[in-house]
Amino acid sequence: MRRRHDREIVALALPAFGALVAEPLFVMADSAVVGHLGTTQLAGLGVAAALLTTAVNVFVFLAYATTAAVARRVGAGDMRAALRQGMDGVWLALLLGAVVIAAVLPAAPALVRLSGASGTAAPYAATYLRISALGIPAMLVVLAATGVLRGLQNTRTPLYVAVAGFSVNAGLNAALVYGAGLGIAGSAWGTVIAQNGMAAAYLSVVVRGARAHFREEVPGPARSRSGPGDWTSVLRPDPAGIRACARAGVPLLVRTVSLRAILLLATAVAARLGDTAVAAHQITLTVWSLLAFALDAIAIAGQAIIGRYLGAGDAEGARAACRRMMQWGVACGIVLGLLVALTRPLIGPMFSSDPAVRAALMSALLVVALGQPVSGVVFVLDGVLMGAGDGPYLAWSMLITLLVFAPAAFAVPALGAGLTALWWAMTLMMLTRLTALWLRARSGRWVVTGAAR
Repeated sequence: MRRRHDREIVALALPAFGALVAEPLFVMADSAVVGHLGTTQLAGLGVAAALLTTAVNVFVFLAYATTAAVARRVGAGDMRAALRQGMDGVWLALLLGAVVIAAVLPAAPALVRLSGASGTAAPYAATYLRISALGIPAMLVVLAATGVLRGLQNTRTPLYVAVAGFSVNAGLNAALVYGAGLGIAGSAWGTVIAQNGMAAAYLSVVVRGARAHFREEVPGPARSRSGPGDWTSVLRPDPAGIRACARAGVPLLVRTVSLRAILLLATAVAARLGDTAVAAHQITLTVWSLLAFALDAIAIAGQAIIGRYLGAGDAEGARAACRRMMQWGVACGIVLGLLVALTRPLIGPMFSSDPAVRAALMSALLVVALGQPVSGVVFVLDGVLMGAGDGPYLAWSMLITLLVFAPAAFAVPALGAGLTALWWAMTLMMLTRLTALWLRARSGRWVVTGAAR
């Protein structure tokens, strides 16, 4: 059984990690191309990209909630319901995308000003944000469709689509920015086209899956009598299903917003510590986020595996998978922690030539390294509870974590402490999450079997 769990975790987590890493490459490709246009254009891109990423990432529940719901129905052996559930998430993504576009387009200049863009960079930021906002529905569809495929125990297709999307985006950026002479607007259009292409690729995979399942489920003569429209029934919008999908996503939205608030608060406190501290903090946060991608890949595997076991009514299998994934989380955390601890002297020169920034980095990165085993378990249990559909508990536990972290973070400058103390506060945040998640996992209340929670 342990070997079986290991094979499942590796088969799902490795492609998921590749897809997670490919996503930030969109922004990197944009930055590499736009950076040669000038400093003000690159500054404008930085502001707009941060706003765009925030607008999309708060809806990451479209992937998480859809993964859990689809995986449950796969476990229950009801593929038609699984596809139906997945399409409800896709339709919700389209509706939310339309709402976000309606809000962002007229407010783009104001949002750019609120983000602190300079007078020279603001026009470029507004241009990029307005154009790239047209791709938000596609970006949200990509999130939802990724959740569908993860729930179907397929993380390879998202990897292939992400790599193809990055490649197309990079080529379009170079062609439109320089070849067509569109400047920063060309970079934005390249991203919009690539994201819509990715959404179309995902939808074609889901449509083919629905058609193939119908052909397997219904014999040829019966299929002919029932008409060609039957298999398309799972693709049509279902208002009740879309509402149910939205309700399931609200707790995960609260969780995500709370986590974003923690990260923003940490950056705000670092800024109060001075330029050296905030520069070192940004580098430390970048390393921490990269490590999170590796650990989140295991969490994604957890969402898919746990949802499938619970849907199949196998409570003991779900518990056993949870225990094994916790062991994976600890092991990966130890390996990543040792890697960071040993490479600290090399990380500083990669990002900064300032000796003061490098010195601050050495201490902060050591704290990050020591906390990785904790992070490993936190990410795994987060994925387990998401796979179980335990969203309300995740929302409340993250709100409590925010309440614990906020005073600890504000105490850092008040006590005259530095960046290392702030990252100890971040470790306290992760320990608080660990306590809350471990208590829930130990209680067994997350183990609710059936096709729906």
